[in-house]
Amino acid sequence: MMKTLFLQPPSFDGFDGGAGSRYQAKREIKSFWFPTWLAQPAALIPGSKLIDAPPARTSMETVLESARQHELCVIHTSTPSFASDVKVAQALKDANPRLKIGMVGAKVAVQPEESLLKGLPVDFVARNEFDFTIKEVAEGRSLSSIDGISYRNAENVIVHNKDRAVLEDMDQLPFVTEVYRQNLRIEDYFIGYLMHPYISLYTGRGCKSRCTFCLWPQTVGGHNYRVRSAGHVAEEIRLAKSYFPQVREFFFDDDTFTDNLPRAEAIARELGKIGVQWSCNAKANVPRATLKILKDNGLRLLLVGYESGNQQILHNIKKGMRIEVAEEFTKNCHELGIKIHGTFIMGLPGENKDTIQETIRFATKINPHTMQVSLAAPYPGTALHRDAVKNGWLDEAHAELIDEHGVQMAPLHYPGILTHTEIFDSVEEFYRKFYFRAPKIASIVGEMVRSPQMMKRRLREGVEFFQFLRERHKEAA
Repeated sequence: MMKTLFLQPPSFDGFDGGAGSRYQAKREIKSFWFPTWLAQPAALIPGSKLIDAPPARTSMETVLESARQHELCVIHTSTPSFASDVKVAQALKDANPRLKIGMVGAKVAVQPEESLLKGLPVDFVARNEFDFTIKEVAEGRSLSSIDGISYRNAENVIVHNKDRAVLEDMDQLPFVTEVYRQNLRIEDYFIGYLMHPYISLYTGRGCKSRCTFCLWPQTVGGHNYRVRSAGHVAEEIRLAKSYFPQVREFFFDDDTFTDNLPRAEAIARELGKIGVQWSCNAKANVPRATLKILKDNGLRLLLVGYESGNQQILHNIKKGMRIEVAEEFTKNCHELGIKIHGTFIMGLPGENKDTIQETIRFATKINPHTMQVSLAAPYPGTALHRDAVKNGWLDEAHAELIDEHGVQMAPLHYPGILTHTEIFDSVEEFYRKFYFRAPKIASIVGEMVRSPQMMKRRLREGVEFFQFLRERHKEAA
């Protein structure tokens, strides 16, 4: 085996580029997802090392020192961070000219040729699912014999090998927990709506839904939900619990954990036996009976993508969700004591000033415990990106999706209907109208009074949130 370094590179301060992140950007409240997509192939390669630089605040000097001691470096990249990541790759190459460098992630999966042309220090990119692809590279096999990669041959010509077959038996993948234990400090990972410290991992890949904006199913995971067995998941949770007794919550980062309801219930029952608290991604259509089983077996919170309160916009993005179904689902969660972190997106196709207000009213009506507002981000490889280019909604100045500080921009605009600025400003309006309501303020204050830890946490989040708003005003000016 080649001595292998897996790297989430140093980037913008507070930049969440982790592979579990749906939108790679700085956030309103500083947060970091676990680098599960890097940890998974790392678990296949004995003796490998994983550096997740942003949350650990690892310096470039430390990364370069590690690169000098390795033969292969695998960098996770994204559309927003690609230019910065190429600079890191060049610095690694300068420090160790013999180092073979590969890149992974949705960006290179859908733009392998462009990525290699613009990333001159990069030797190869791995397309689609890359776990066993990287293992074969680390075994020292000839690049010409490895499915699923694009690379430069001896004549400096870019070659695209055939696609790798999709992994169907997800139980073939080793646990990422061992990699976490050896390489990460779990207290570095913080998500505002999850208990701290937490651990996130995947129990399956792919998503049945066809949402036009969602990055991973359209670029890497696919639309067939391929899963680990309930016993396999439970075994890893038992191991993680023994390694990290301080963990207060486990989060399952599958695109839609509730895509397979019988399996979700089976896993819940296993988790109930172990006695852990957990949360997951869910679609707003889970029946009450299933919700009760999940709640009775340790479920604390559901992360739910509502996206919009306008039915036509939901049709436009192929969300496959009815407003009235989402309302009933949310009502059931409230009654059963399941907390919801709701996510919404401003600037999706069909958006106008009226639909923005409609979504804000919808959010205040259903009243999730917490919520997050993102700007529609047309990532290459998604249907939203293709539609945006075709219809002139995306211009070159906004193609990188973030500004020079790593903060998400409003890349889309709708001529004669909504400008970039109007969409950008709607995020702050949304937050203010949702959180600056007497009932919501009373709820937050009550939560803080009951828990000193929650008081400390909410005060810190409040400071970060208002700092974020100030930075947005500076950018707008």
